[in-house]
Amino acid sequence: MNALRPVIKQDNAISLMPVVPVQLKDKDFYRISSFIEKNTGIRMPETKKMMIQARLLRRLKLLNFTNFSDYIDYVFSSGDKDEIISMTDVLTTNLTEFFREKEHFNVMMKMVLPSLSAYGVARPALWSAGCSTGEEAYTLSIVMQEYIRQRPGKFSGYGILATDISTRVIDEAEQGIYPVETVEKLSDELKRRYFLRSRPDSGQNLVRIKPSVRDKVIFRHLNFMDSSYQISDSKNIIFCRNVLIYFNKQIQSEVIQKLLQNLDKGGFLFLGHSETILGMNLPLEPVAPTVYRKKGD
Repeated sequence: MNALRPVIKQDNAISLMPVVPVQLKDKDFYRISSFIEKNTGIRMPETKKMMIQARLLRRLKLLNFTNFSDYIDYVFSSGDKDEIISMTDVLTTNLTEFFREKEHFNVMMKMVLPSLSAYGVARPALWSAGCSTGEEAYTLSIVMQEYIRQRPGKFSGYGILATDISTRVIDEAEQGIYPVETVEKLSDELKRRYFLRSRPDSGQNLVRIKPSVRDKVIFRHLNFMDSSYQISDSKNIIFCRNVLIYFNKQIQSEVIQKLLQNLDKGGFLFLGHSETILGMNLPLEPVAPTVYRKKGD
């Protein structure tokens, strides 16, 4: 039995009309999932249907659509590029945290950065590919500052490129502002050295990355499905973690190959702990769990 809600008419008479729950029909799900996979490479199997429905409901409410079919017809027929971007933003998964998969940063401090220094790299260039809301990119900046602080003279500086398909998360990342609970696991020393806390009388419980860390990171939009990645300079270190798991094997290989076009010989690629290059013919050699060095002189 459908739920009922009152509707106030102009003459103040009250009638009842059924409230029909908004459901994403199979045909609309397939239209959306096919579009997302074609344009971003991200797989949207049937198990993602409820997730898609919940996330798209935000767009329906914002644009005053009463059903998914009308909204999807609008997206694909109106030519509204801004809404296509907004729809893609809400459907892309963005899960990250500071020092996520911490062992990678230990490997970076103890092996990768000393190796680059020994090979004469004066100013490491890093890339956080799939940066989400910026925690990984800022973690890389903190690690670089810690290394330079502990080993004066090893590097003259560094630069970090951070990219994501979602313009929404890039906008958030550029601000460098986060709820205070996102840094609770960090040491007091790191929090004091690299974060600013909102004033107690502000009514906000926030932290912001200090400018010395934030200014080293440049954020850009990038789609892994682009034919090539227009990166201005090659990198010594690329982090592309927990991104490939959303792609099929062929796209995974293609993405890594395009990443490697922008990685110096002897540079290092970091993947997520659940990701593998097994079976791919790539010029990489493992140096630590899910850490690879590009072969070359």
